[in-house]
Amino acid sequence: MTTAIILVVLALLGVPLFVVIASGALVGYYTSEIDLSAIAIEFYRIAEMPVLIAIPLFSFAGYVLSESNAPKRLLRMTNAFLGWAPGGLAIVAIVASAMLTALTGASGVTIVALGALLYPAMAQAGYRENFNLGLITSAGSLGLLFAPSLPLILYGVIAQQMSLGGDPFTLDDMFLAGIMPGILMMGLLALWSYWKNRDNELTTFSWVRARDALIEAKWELPLPFIIIGGIYSGYFAISEAAAVTALYVVIVEVFILREIPLPKLPDVARNSMVLVGGILVILGVSLASTNVLIDNGVPDRMFEFIRSHIDDKLTFLIMLNIFLLLLGAMLDIFSALVLMVPLLLPIAIGYGIDPVHFGIIFLANMQLGYFTPPVGMNLFIASYRFAKPVMQLYRATLPFFFILLLAVLIITYWPGLSLGLPGR
Repeated sequence: MTTAIILVVLALLGVPLFVVIASGALVGYYTSEIDLSAIAIEFYRIAEMPVLIAIPLFSFAGYVLSESNAPKRLLRMTNAFLGWAPGGLAIVAIVASAMLTALTGASGVTIVALGALLYPAMAQAGYRENFNLGLITSAGSLGLLFAPSLPLILYGVIAQQMSLGGDPFTLDDMFLAGIMPGILMMGLLALWSYWKNRDNELTTFSWVRARDALIEAKWELPLPFIIIGGIYSGYFAISEAAAVTALYVVIVEVFILREIPLPKLPDVARNSMVLVGGILVILGVSLASTNVLIDNGVPDRMFEFIRSHIDDKLTFLIMLNIFLLLLGAMLDIFSALVLMVPLLLPIAIGYGIDPVHFGIIFLANMQLGYFTPPVGMNLFIASYRFAKPVMQLYRATLPFFFILLLAVLIITYWPGLSLGLPGR
C-alpha cells in the first residue's frame, strides 16, 4: 500500500510514466524474490512479437501522409462527393478526420493537419464558429476504431499477451469489430451536422469536379485496399500489410509526387518514432508490472471486491463507462491501454464480457475522453491551433460530447454491434 501511494505521488509530481511503472515492477519483483533480470526478459519478449512491428510501420506511413499534401487531396475528394448535401462540408470533415486518424493513430495530428484546411473553409461556407470548433475538435478523435489504428493494434497485443484463456481472438477480429461502432459514431455526428446546418446554402454536385478529385487522389485511393483487402484476402499478415503500406507511401510521396524531399524523410521518421518509442518503453515495463500483479493475484482480488459490491453485468458496465471517461480525460490513450487493460480485462471477462467487445468499449470511451472537460487533450490542442480560449472549446464541444456519449452507450450495451462482423 505504501509503495502504491509513493508511485501515485511520483506520477503527480510529473515523473515520467515509464519510470513510475518500472519502479513499481522493480519493487514487486524484489519483494516477490524474483530475479530483476526478468524485467529485461519482458522487454525482449515484446521484440519477439511479430505483429508489433506493424505499430512503427503504420505510424511512419501515417506521418509521411500527414507531412505531404495527402490531407488536402483527401479533403478535396470527400468534399467533391459530399459537399453538395446539407451540412456536407461538416460531413466531409467527419469522414476525412476519421480516415487520417485511423492512419496516424494520433488525434492531435489530425486536428493540426486538417484543422488549418477545414476551419477557414467551413467559416467561408457559412458555418457558425462554435460549430466549427466543436466539430473539428471532436472529429479529431474519430477513426481510432478503424484499421490500422495503433490503439486498436496495441489493445490486441496487450490482451493476447495476458493469455487469459477463454475464446481466443486475433487482430483481424479487432479490425472487424471496430467497423460498425466507428460507423455509428460518424453517422450520429453526420446526422447532427445535417440537422444543424440544413438551412445553409448548398453547392451543386459536379461530375467533373468529382472526377478531377479522384484523379488527383489516385495514388492515395489504393491504400485502404492494400491494408484491409490485403489482410482479409489472406495475401498479407498485419505486419506485412504495414511494411507494404510504408513502402508504398514513401515511393508515392517522396519519389513519384516528390512532396517530401528525400533529406526531410529522416526527420519525419524521427518524429513518428518518438511516438512509437514512448509506446514501446511503456509497454515493456507495463508487461513486467502486469506479471507481478497477476502472480500476486491482484486482478482476482479486485474482481472479488467489485463482485461483492456489484452483482450484475449491467451495473458493472455503467461504472466502467464512468471510470473510462474520467481516465480518458486524464491519460493519453496509449498510457491508459498499457496501465489499465491488464487490470480491467480479467474483471470484465469475469462478468462475461467478450474481450473483443471490451476492447471496443475501452477505445470508444478513450476516444470520447480526448475532448472531455476539463483536461481532455484535444481541447488544449485545438485551443492552441485556433488561438481560442479553452472555455470556448468546452462550450463548443458539449453537443458533440453528448452525441458521441450516446454512441458509446449503444456500443457498450449492444454487444452485437461489435461482435457481429467477427462472428463471435
